[in-house]
Amino acid sequence: MSHTSFSRLGSLLLLLASLMSFGLALYAWLTPLTGVTGTLGALGVVIASVVLALLTLALRRTVRHGARLFCIIVTLFVLIGIGFAALLLHQGLITAAMVLGLVGLILLSRRAAQSPRYVRD
Repeated sequence: MSHTSFSRLGSLLLLLASLMSFGLALYAWLTPLTGVTGTLGALGVVIASVVLALLTLALRRTVRHGARLFCIIVTLFVLIGIGFAALLLHQGLITAAMVLGLVGLILLSRRAAQSPRYVRD
């Protein structure tokens, strides 16, 4: 597979993971008898899922190596944070979505690790 197909697949997996976590957390926050109805933790996961989607779009557009590395690290922390919060909320499907997002981040970051380095004179 070429670098662009890895990048495209990785960003697709990350967006899919963020949409899944957004939908599942919003369902858990709004639906009675889920155990987390109206809690701040579920609302935090909803907001963090939107941030994850925005970071995915930003990561897709960044070209400079330093900015790309910063976006990758921040995205990794957001993935870990959402996954941990979902475990505390007893929402295992959201944690599984974050594992899927981690696979997407690994595929998306392959381009950053294998990009050619240019020497300035």
